[in-house]
Amino acid sequence: MSVSWTLDCVACGTSHDGLDPRMTCDCGGTLDVAHDLDALRGRVSRRVFDDRRGGRDRLDRSGVWRFRELILPDVDPDLVATKPEGNTNLYDVPSALADWAGLDALQLKHEGENPSGSFKDRGMTTGVTAARLHGATKVACASTGNTSASMAAYAALCGLEAYVFVPAGKIAYGKLSQALAFGAKTLQLDGDFDSALALVRAICRDHGVYLLNSVNPFRLEGQKAIGFEILSDLGWRVPDWIVLPGGNLGNSSALGKGLLELKALGLIDRLPRIAVIQAAGAAPLYRAWVDDAVPVPVQADTVATAIRIGDPVSWRKSLRAVRESRGLVESVTDAEILAAKARVDGAGIGAEPASCATVAGIKKLRAAGTIAQDAHVVGILTGHLLKDPDVVVAYHRSDAADANPPVQVEGTVPAVLEALGLR
Repeated sequence: MSVSWTLDCVACGTSHDGLDPRMTCDCGGTLDVAHDLDALRGRVSRRVFDDRRGGRDRLDRSGVWRFRELILPDVDPDLVATKPEGNTNLYDVPSALADWAGLDALQLKHEGENPSGSFKDRGMTTGVTAARLHGATKVACASTGNTSASMAAYAALCGLEAYVFVPAGKIAYGKLSQALAFGAKTLQLDGDFDSALALVRAICRDHGVYLLNSVNPFRLEGQKAIGFEILSDLGWRVPDWIVLPGGNLGNSSALGKGLLELKALGLIDRLPRIAVIQAAGAAPLYRAWVDDAVPVPVQADTVATAIRIGDPVSWRKSLRAVRESRGLVESVTDAEILAAKARVDGAGIGAEPASCATVAGIKKLRAAGTIAQDAHVVGILTGHLLKDPDVVVAYHRSDAADANPPVQVEGTVPAVLEALGLR
């Protein structure tokens, strides 16, 4: 078959055939799926995308594939692997949480409401579809948790053999349990995520296994639908800021790419400013941003396991997104992340620690005056609360000011009434 897209190198600009199975350019640069936007003019519109929402067609029911002309427009629908994903809630948060962040109002897009509990499902629906397009029977990824859970689920759905490489002792059980339950062959390796990724890339390159980490350009095509869906949720009104966490930086890369495509097609007239928030213990992009330099790998260490990545693959694409949108990169401490998490959880929304770097970053940027009090801000929560339950329980058993520890009570009515303050 022939396809309309090409694979273009972000570093040197070389264009490769759209069905070339390569993951990177000969120069080592990462690749973009480059669409023929001129050919899409007249085929796509706000109305086309909005009218599909809630439709009965299996692709229309996906929050990724209802935007299919901007995802992978030439793929046979029978090859599409969908659960379906997307169509997550955009919350108008309670005023107490907005006040805590320093804003008049705040909206949070909760990607933890995807089928496997994280935004990774948006990328995995396109990644696994591309694997089937290439005739792959085996897929693999390195993961701090969410990627492995998502890949294992989609591979099982399509009858593919799945291999997961995780850093031993550095993955939350809520995520590891998913990879095991969905049948992936799971290897716990010495070292960190970055060494696991180097190993899985070598295995995939030399042994006919299809790689599904975010270096795979098709993964990002699905993830950019987060931005499409936010705009659709808002009636195509562009917010002032979109704020999201940064680990391997695929999500911010995808968001920026998708928004630039919408603007080029005239579906929006301006870009929201993109703020990427990294954990202070895993912040090579933030250091590069401050120093106006190329990111230097670090030994990552943070409670936010989903972004515990010291050598992010997609840094060039992420910086493109930040610069094109007049955005920025910020970092927050683990203490700031956990304080924000307590507020997000306490608002009845809930999210894993990495997600709450978003809200911690919003609060920090607002306090610095970078974000105005009356700005229209949309934050992205990337994972479900139950992805990392050990962190939740440990926090609420700590001496934190807003901890909500369980209370051991004698099983009698008087004791219960006393504990509840009802006597």
